[in-house]
Amino acid sequence: MSSRSVIILILTMLTVILFSCKEEDKVKEANVSKPNIIYILTDDLGYGDVSSFNEYSKIQTPNIDRLANSGVAFTDAHTSSAVCTPTRYGILTGRYNWRTSLKQGVLSGYSKSLIKKETTTVAKFLKNNGYQTAFIGKWHMGWDWALQNTDSIDIDKLKARPEVDFTKPIKNGPNTHGFDYSFGFCGSLDMPPYVWVENGMPTMVPTHITKGKTKQGTWRTGLTSDDFNHEKALPEITERTVNYINTNANKDKPFFVYMPLPAPHTPILPTAEFQGKSKLDNPYGDFVLMVDWVVGEVSKALEKNGITENTLIVFTSDNGCSPSANYKQLLSKGHDPSYMFRGTKADIFEGGHRVPYIINWEGHIEAGTSEQLVCTTDFFATVADLLGVTYPETVAEDSYSHLSATNLKSNLPKRTSVVHHSVHGNFAYRKGDYKVIFAPGSGGWSFPNKNIKKEIYDSLPKVQLYNLKNDIAEEHNLEGNHSEIIKEYRTDLLKIINDGRSTVGKKLMNDPGVSWSQLEDLKQNQ
Repeated sequence: MSSRSVIILILTMLTVILFSCKEEDKVKEANVSKPNIIYILTDDLGYGDVSSFNEYSKIQTPNIDRLANSGVAFTDAHTSSAVCTPTRYGILTGRYNWRTSLKQGVLSGYSKSLIKKETTTVAKFLKNNGYQTAFIGKWHMGWDWALQNTDSIDIDKLKARPEVDFTKPIKNGPNTHGFDYSFGFCGSLDMPPYVWVENGMPTMVPTHITKGKTKQGTWRTGLTSDDFNHEKALPEITERTVNYINTNANKDKPFFVYMPLPAPHTPILPTAEFQGKSKLDNPYGDFVLMVDWVVGEVSKALEKNGITENTLIVFTSDNGCSPSANYKQLLSKGHDPSYMFRGTKADIFEGGHRVPYIINWEGHIEAGTSEQLVCTTDFFATVADLLGVTYPETVAEDSYSHLSATNLKSNLPKRTSVVHHSVHGNFAYRKGDYKVIFAPGSGGWSFPNKNIKKEIYDSLPKVQLYNLKNDIAEEHNLEGNHSEIIKEYRTDLLKIINDGRSTVGKKLMNDPGVSWSQLEDLKQNQ
């Protein structure tokens, strides 16, 4: 080979290497501008169960605290409902659940999909913007099993036990709604059928019936597959998530993992290594510590793969802590899962829907605490804002970006009000310091509720008004002192309902065809 040929070959090789380096730099630059995103959603975790949010907590959560201390901890964050199904719908769609057929309560493990096929979820949005997407955990928004002979069965009832052909794939599940990979179960960990479904196909046909044996560790009697172990469900979800991170780290496409945990919801089943660890003589405290362990495992996987600074983590809960945790016993040990807030899961009071909420992106988001009002419907708008991508005004109609509450740049308007919703479909509206509850009592499971004597319940004020700045515990009802605030808030709430959106944009329609007694009550009590 001539010297001229050698020189040409060397120059060609250098050009290829230089081009490859530039392309690699472009990929790295693109990945930095599009961080991996992990959304960890706990189940029935109270605001007061995270030690960085509760200075009096008897449960220490070092891994969650680490996220809070190196990220932004939001102290005024709320779920869109005080129970699970509706909150999960709001997270993925950026839309209030009561705009759908689900006006109150939750779905069963046999319910059909609450999300319409044509709905743009945050998973679809991210997938369309270059992300690999995964759901791993508890779905609880319904999917379409291959049901048989259901004409006389209301499959949304928790006691429903319809026939299912488990040899056939499900329809309208996570993969339909934007997830490239999915692994999980349909309802709650205490709702049959107890069957893992991976990418739309049951992993095994259930052949036996199981039922939880203890009060806090119980689950409803139902079909269970041989590969489904209630006690090992949380470790299984954790292992699958860690494996997904290991497989997809540092690839050309960033990833989005939606990781809804089944804990510390019932059945409360800490594994042997966590039993007694909280020293509260209550498995709930041990289960919370196990949730903290899960966060630690995810964090370690990110560190191991060198992608901690290229991964944004959101951590929160789907509602307040459940009474199943045994509040009375925990309080005897000095621990209050609701912190200083009134009420529990299911309630319209703060304890039902105010939750710990953390955004962490090490190296990009400055650590701190934010009092910005946040709703779990806001995830959609926030990630879109982060990516600098717009979406149609018919999408995520109740989602506001809270990127401006971090040091990251945002020109979008902040949330200034929020609609709260209880298990029985009751409304509250929060704006500024005041919160108006358009219902007597808790609207949920706490006293006073519909289970007390009718004459006592009927004597309760039909409207409640609290100044949360001066009365965060909601002890002093001011409804007799500020009729003008109640009138203004009712008008605001009715407009948000009737406009089909709470963000700025053209008027939209709520889903048709379902009676709505709470809305009629709201109109009549003007």
